[in-house]
Amino acid sequence: MKQKFAFPPASREDMAQRGIEQLDFIFVSGDAYVDHPSFGAAIITRLLESRGYSVGIIAQPDWHTAKAFQTLGKPRLAFLVSSGNIDSMVNHYAVSGAHRDTDAYTPNGEAGKRPDRATIVYANRCREAYNGVPLIIGGIEASLRRFAHYDYWDERVRHSILYDACADILVYGMGERAIVQIADALNKGTSVNEILDIPGTCVRVANAQNAKDAILLPSYNDVAKDKKKYCEAFIAQTREQDAIRGKRLLQPHEKGMLLCNIPAKPLSAAELDEVYALPFTRKIHPSTQGHVPALDEVSFSITSARGCFGNCNFCALTFHQGRVVTGRSHESILKEADTLTRDPAFKGYIHDVGGPTANFRHPACAKQLKSGVCADKQCAGYVACKNLDTSEEDYVSLLRQLRELPRVKKVFVRSGVRYDYSMLDRDDTFLRELIEHHVSGQLKVAPEHVSDRVLKYMNKPPHAVYERFVQKFEAINKNLGMKQYLVPYLISSHPGSTLQDAIELALYLKKTGHRPEQVQDFYPTPGTASTCMYFTGLDPFTMQPVYVAKTREEKAMQRALLQCHVRKNWPLIRKALRAADREDLIGTGKGCLVPPDHLSPEAARPAPNKRQQTGAGRQTRKDNRSGAKSASRRTGGGPRSRHR
Repeated sequence: MKQKFAFPPASREDMAQRGIEQLDFIFVSGDAYVDHPSFGAAIITRLLESRGYSVGIIAQPDWHTAKAFQTLGKPRLAFLVSSGNIDSMVNHYAVSGAHRDTDAYTPNGEAGKRPDRATIVYANRCREAYNGVPLIIGGIEASLRRFAHYDYWDERVRHSILYDACADILVYGMGERAIVQIADALNKGTSVNEILDIPGTCVRVANAQNAKDAILLPSYNDVAKDKKKYCEAFIAQTREQDAIRGKRLLQPHEKGMLLCNIPAKPLSAAELDEVYALPFTRKIHPSTQGHVPALDEVSFSITSARGCFGNCNFCALTFHQGRVVTGRSHESILKEADTLTRDPAFKGYIHDVGGPTANFRHPACAKQLKSGVCADKQCAGYVACKNLDTSEEDYVSLLRQLRELPRVKKVFVRSGVRYDYSMLDRDDTFLRELIEHHVSGQLKVAPEHVSDRVLKYMNKPPHAVYERFVQKFEAINKNLGMKQYLVPYLISSHPGSTLQDAIELALYLKKTGHRPEQVQDFYPTPGTASTCMYFTGLDPFTMQPVYVAKTREEKAMQRALLQCHVRKNWPLIRKALRAADREDLIGTGKGCLVPPDHLSPEAARPAPNKRQQTGAGRQTRKDNRSGAKSASRRTGGGPRSRHR
């Protein structure tokens, strides 16, 4: 009888124990290998194993030579390469350019265990190790860089990562369908150069004759030199991001043509259930030396859905997972929850039940499954579509069932909740039960700003919608005899935001008593509309100019204004107020933001109001929301997968 092994092989010894002489695939990952469905490498590995393929793991290899890429021998079918759950540049650098001190996807949080532009570096080392072996790249880094794209760190337009990595195929989006089709084709003996039309992939072709039905995009040279052409290319890429009505796209590069096939069809609920039923151990691979901090966030969390129709302009999720939401069945989720409760480390608390957006559990409308998402209309955003299905009944039912499970003390909802979506639901049941049963004192929501002009550039609802939500939240808490608080997520220096807008936001925070501990300066990451605005200075949807704060100083000013209570920010805030002709806000009066230069720190120290003393409004989001959370920020997806 064949022995069963808990984990995929990571060494020649592991292969020998399993009787494997040559692996079918070798997966090279920038993350430590965690066998959990929130990690893309684990999903793809387990899926291929379920189809009868053998897959070995090379996690966080030493990239300085090809030696580490030869440890498992030559794969029979292909190398699979991913930078990990987060773009390697976002993983390494804050928006200020400062190098991050830790890496949550590395044992013990140690930084520096993966290279910058990890997908490119790993791919080149694979070629060096075994030239001629098919090379497939995927994951969030490859997905969002599949076209010619503006790169914030290089401050220029880069080629498609498919060319920079010299890879054969790029898998974008959620990769389950594409990777199985690729594996089956290679296994049948099809040359990798002949695999040209699988949905959810990009390939290199010699000329336009190989893709007569494709829409021709402005070339790499065009978008690198002409910002209007860059916008045109972005709009075409956005419009065709649909598995039903989308068209293939062809973009000339200096060394040939990039052919982007239509997106892969989203998994059905039954197919999604099958993925999450794969035999994950939910543990760190035994070859890993140390604890992987990223596992802590998801150990007792459950992914309930994929996709997001929220369409925030700064979020890369639509470009990765798509706008069609698929929810797992209640039976599948309850089964996973039961598994969690039997873990010896389980203390009675399910930390999260959600997805990119927690209260999105079904498609935005019935039309999407038949005709695809609208090319030029938004489901939600500054103005919601009149056809939007706003029922949260299914999610309410799911949460009620989870609360009743044996050994479960409390079920938290910590993924982002779209407050504007809840406000559109005529039934307040979800919001009431969320407040009563699923919040631990604070609910995180994302109004992002208070200026309606800036919110429109973000594709977020007007500030008045948030104010109505605050009133309803407080009224329900009062009715239930509870005292809980909202933690607003905010972004500084987003395209469209001037110093005057940042001051308006600072005054709002002072008025409401919020004192954010950490704030998010806008981070231009590939694949988003906001990044297109940042680079071009144009709104790609209207081609009208957009104000962009680009200098380090102004970005720092806008960020500092969100933390007027932090004394070290005062000199920069005074400079910002003077630059904006708002010296009236420098002083000791009730409406002032900072004290004068000459005032002693003791005299300037403001007395904390009651809300601040209780911790109300404390914001704990880290400075890597890019999405980020994005993440999906991964090939597999997870509870908090926004990559902002």
